[in-house]
Amino acid sequence: MDDLEALNAKPLTTIDMPAEDWYGPDAATFGDRLAAAREYAQMSQAQMARRLGIRASTLRSWEQDLSEPRANHLSIMAGVLNVSMVWLMNGEGEGLDAPNADAAETDADVASILRDMRDLRVTISQSSEQLGRLEKRLRAALKDT
Repeated sequence: MDDLEALNAKPLTTIDMPAEDWYGPDAATFGDRLAAAREYAQMSQAQMARRLGIRASTLRSWEQDLSEPRANHLSIMAGVLNVSMVWLMNGEGEGLDAPNADAAETDADVASILRDMRDLRVTISQSSEQLGRLEKRLRAALKDT
């Protein structure tokens, strides 16, 4: 697919995405999975940081994808959160199931906002990849001149 086709292609949406891909590498980041697993374990950032022996600001930076943990912290996190290290890193393996948008406690407006946010994340990711390809072509074109 060339850049023009990619630009005009219909972006993936959460409706198009199977439930098993909810936390997959194309839909969620390491930070998304870490935050979701921590919340599922009903731990605050401060509680999780204390269990890992790190500062809460360090955990926040991991959840915001500003930095990544070392392997030793990743291993401890997986154990504390009862998920696999592989799931934390790329969404594959033993981890959390996709949230149930039809659950009674989930408000329809919240579910709609979450879907829109996921759709936007996918669109941004696709646009970022396209931008990278265009930058590479531009560098090659400038190098040739």
